[in-house]
Amino acid sequence: MNKNYIQPDSWSIIEEGFNPKHVKSSESLMSLGNGAMGQRANFEEQYSGDTFQGSYVAGVYYPDKTKVGWWKNGYPEYFAKVLNAPNWIGINIAIDGEPLDLAKCNSVENFRRELNMKEGWLSRSFTATLQNFIEIRVETKRFLSLDIDEIGAIQYNITLVNNDAQVEFSPYLDNGITNEDSNWDDKFWDVLSVNHDQEQAFIVSKTMKTHFYVCTSMQTQVSLNGKVLKQNKTVNDAIDKIAFTYQNQVAKGDTITLTKFGGYVSDRNHDKNELISVAKKTLNQVFELGFDALLEMQKKSWAKIWDMADITIDGDVAAQQGIRFNIFQLNQTYLGKDARLNIGPKGFTGEKYGGSTYWDTEAYCIPFYMATKDQNVAKSLLEYRYNHLEKAIENAEKLGFSNGAALYPMVTMNGEECHNEWEITFEEIHRNGAIAFAIYNYFRYTGDFSYIPEKGLEVLVGIARFWYQRASFSEAKKQYVILGVTGPNEYENNVNNNWYTNYIAKWCIDYTLKTIQKVHEGYPEEYARIMGKTKLYDNELTHWKQVADNMYFPFSKDKNVYLQQDGFLDKELITVADLPKSERPINQKWSWDRILRSPYIKQADTLQGFYFFEDHFSTEELERHFDFYEPFTVHESSLSPCVHSIQAAKLNRMEQAYEFYLRTSRLDLDDYNHEVEEGLHITSMAGTWMSIVEGFGGMRIKNDMLSFEPKIPKQWNGYSFKVNFRNQVVKVNVCQGITHFELEGTADLDILVDGKQVTISPNNLVTV
Repeated sequence: MNKNYIQPDSWSIIEEGFNPKHVKSSESLMSLGNGAMGQRANFEEQYSGDTFQGSYVAGVYYPDKTKVGWWKNGYPEYFAKVLNAPNWIGINIAIDGEPLDLAKCNSVENFRRELNMKEGWLSRSFTATLQNFIEIRVETKRFLSLDIDEIGAIQYNITLVNNDAQVEFSPYLDNGITNEDSNWDDKFWDVLSVNHDQEQAFIVSKTMKTHFYVCTSMQTQVSLNGKVLKQNKTVNDAIDKIAFTYQNQVAKGDTITLTKFGGYVSDRNHDKNELISVAKKTLNQVFELGFDALLEMQKKSWAKIWDMADITIDGDVAAQQGIRFNIFQLNQTYLGKDARLNIGPKGFTGEKYGGSTYWDTEAYCIPFYMATKDQNVAKSLLEYRYNHLEKAIENAEKLGFSNGAALYPMVTMNGEECHNEWEITFEEIHRNGAIAFAIYNYFRYTGDFSYIPEKGLEVLVGIARFWYQRASFSEAKKQYVILGVTGPNEYENNVNNNWYTNYIAKWCIDYTLKTIQKVHEGYPEEYARIMGKTKLYDNELTHWKQVADNMYFPFSKDKNVYLQQDGFLDKELITVADLPKSERPINQKWSWDRILRSPYIKQADTLQGFYFFEDHFSTEELERHFDFYEPFTVHESSLSPCVHSIQAAKLNRMEQAYEFYLRTSRLDLDDYNHEVEEGLHITSMAGTWMSIVEGFGGMRIKNDMLSFEPKIPKQWNGYSFKVNFRNQVVKVNVCQGITHFELEGTADLDILVDGKQVTISPNNLVTV
């Protein structure tokens, strides 16, 4: 099966030719979202072939009871399921009584599907000969509105090619849906009502256990050759489904069109007793606007997003398509409008992983949103964690921690831990460090310290208390150690003294102590409030400092590198280059026992620390550690290639940096991990952005200034990007041998370029 079937195009994801083996992959790749809801690119008409139906409402989930053979104390009660929501896109079609089903047609020709990323719509066209030998031409277009984000729109055109025929449209709403990944085959939805009013239909349902109320709605209209038909319909309603049926005799060569608006309103945003009236009002609004006017609004909204977020690449279509695909999907997933939401690892493209929030948000996504939106969007992501602080303290208490120690969850919807793989839930505690690092990173980039005394310091105190309690004193080493952990490399479980975990634990305590002092000196009222609320005393700070100052870091004098964990050199150190390709990916070919004993690294681990804390180490130290660890890295995590691309660029290894960039940017488009049909890797897409801006562009914050060390792969003629830095927009345009800087702002801005200070002025091109 050809995985690389997507056509090269700088602004679109295009599939040409109908191949049933590609259907599920394309459903993922061409998913639509608008931050409030999303859907896989399922066909509107029925399809009896292999498909993965998926529609999702942001923030609506189900707590699927944990299924394990042996219950352990502290185990999460449930795994949060991203819920497959009622289907509103469905349109059954029959031509002279013969159903349209691409899996059963005599032939499907000229099949073309396009996800237009520039304008935010999905189209499909094909010519099909049905089993009754009637030939039809179908053209569809659909989108989820950014402007009215509880609504989506579909236009479905059928042209009769070789015969007159009766065309039957049956648009429907269906609440009889299930998740593919249910633990107990539970029923997730309870239908409360099914009704209709003229050309509108509504299903009100609620989730079991969590009691989210959702109204799924639709409004439809039929046109012939562009002229609206006023006609009777048949209504078929059942306990969990409602369909309208329109029948029309259509002449050969004529085009009949069904326009359908639909979507969701939920009690997350409206009174649960008002859902139908809100849905009616929304449908009336978009119906009055019409499909074309709503589409024009969509194009303008995407143009505004692209004006700030676009990265252009000159001379490399595959690279250009890759970065735009990543930026597009990030914006479809999260726009920063709702502070209760976060960036799920699959976004609106699949169900795998459950939950809406991982450490990926803090480690990878916040830099993207800080630079391409404004600082309030990043601040909302930080506040999301502040709002879950009490739950993080509860999570720690369940594991035996006390005194306000906070352990943020590995996976969550509401702050409560809901990931149920023991070695990750309880051992992959480095996630706590990423949350503290994001607070530091936000201040470093925005210069806005106000968030820290208002909310951030309370989070830092809870995290520092956790690290203080989690470390234990080793009499043998006369230092503090952290035992029984899993680092970012999930191919090592239950190890002692993972270097990255120990390093970020020490850093968290040191940074919290420094921040407490800064708040004490500059914000005395907030300091007094926080000290009273957290009951923090000076002798506790002294104990923290003792742990941080005496943290143990495994180091090999022989190799002259920090060891990923105490036992790393006990492994049989065979590099990936000497691993037969037939045994890759090892997570699909090897037993877990064999993986755990191997030296193979799923993603940056020690090198993740060198990425976060680059200024703590010399370039020579980075090079030494990169040369030691990268050859053992199998990059079987979507979060791996981006960090390695940034570091390879820093080391001037541009060919390697470019290869890693292509790997991260086209991870899903080229299906490197053979799993794209399950959904996309949304959070790692922010790492693709970082690969260009921080990797090739060399962007850092140094001496409280923006700093760039631009480099360019030989495969490119040039590239450009924009960053919003402290409410001034800097445009960087890098060509072979020369870089241009432009400033959209009101005042001069000093930046560093290759270590030298340069002043850029508004609307004045500076060339370096």
